[in-house]
Amino acid sequence: MHHFARLAAGTAIAVTMSIGAASAQTVLRSSDTHPDGYPTVEAVKYMGELLEERTDGRISIEVFYGAQLGEEADTIEQTRFGVIDMNRVSMGPFNNLIAETRVPSLPYIFRSVDHMRTVMDGEIGEEILATFEDYDLIGLAFYDAGARSFYTSERPVRSIADMEGQRFRVMQSDVFVDMVSALGANATPLPYGEVYSAIQTGVIDGAENNPPSYESSAHAEVARYYTLDEHLIVPEVLVMAKSTWDRFSAEDQEIIRQAAKDSVARQRELWDAAEAAALETVLAAGSEVIEVDKQPFIDAMAPVYEKYVDTPELQDLVARIQATE
Repeated sequence: MHHFARLAAGTAIAVTMSIGAASAQTVLRSSDTHPDGYPTVEAVKYMGELLEERTDGRISIEVFYGAQLGEEADTIEQTRFGVIDMNRVSMGPFNNLIAETRVPSLPYIFRSVDHMRTVMDGEIGEEILATFEDYDLIGLAFYDAGARSFYTSERPVRSIADMEGQRFRVMQSDVFVDMVSALGANATPLPYGEVYSAIQTGVIDGAENNPPSYESSAHAEVARYYTLDEHLIVPEVLVMAKSTWDRFSAEDQEIIRQAAKDSVARQRELWDAAEAAALETVLAAGSEVIEVDKQPFIDAMAPVYEKYVDTPELQDLVARIQATE
């Protein structure tokens, strides 16, 4: 008997047996690159609890955290092929695959974290989630990854003029490089692990990240000026393999979708607490957290939008997000 045929026969028998049992049980395998205890990991575990409760134990989730199933790019492929059932992923890796995901990844597309939540919880968010289906994925919900801001070692950024000529580490991303250039500064793509020593030795003047990363990476020790310009507020997405989704009844699909939506509040609560704690820690250690007028930063983004928002559909999406109160 061929290996796959044997496997299929075995699976069929296992499924029949479990259906014959009091209640067939489905354990969904979910991937996350973040460590155990991280807000996204805890939110998916919470979703699993809701599913068990609402299906009398028929459906549950096992979360494989800390990149146990691979790095994000690999796990996206595995989820599209149905090898992994669910995946919590950053928006970035989808930008080249799904054009619509580029829009929430743009600098200053959201005026604040609250604005981002209003947009992604509404009709626009639903439309973006629906675009995943053409790529063998079902978009279930959006989570928060906070707002990224600039931090510097010598010259604090109190206005856009203070960006002039400063060298900032950015991720390997064209949008990031163009964003920093548009603000009058110089972008230096560097691996995350090299940032501390690069700031310490003066190779760069600073970097950018969310408060929990700024604190946990110890970058606050070498760059004590943290400017709340919040240039990027990029949501993360929770997806399911379409092949897994299609195995469920319409009723179960509704339960799964609702449990995912209900896990968002838990994730945000945990994220907000982590962010507040990080800011408290760096302030106590001697950092200065600076409020800044964002409007000049926002106005400087025109060339970035011109370059990346290059179709009428994307232009319309941007206009609708900006018009959302």
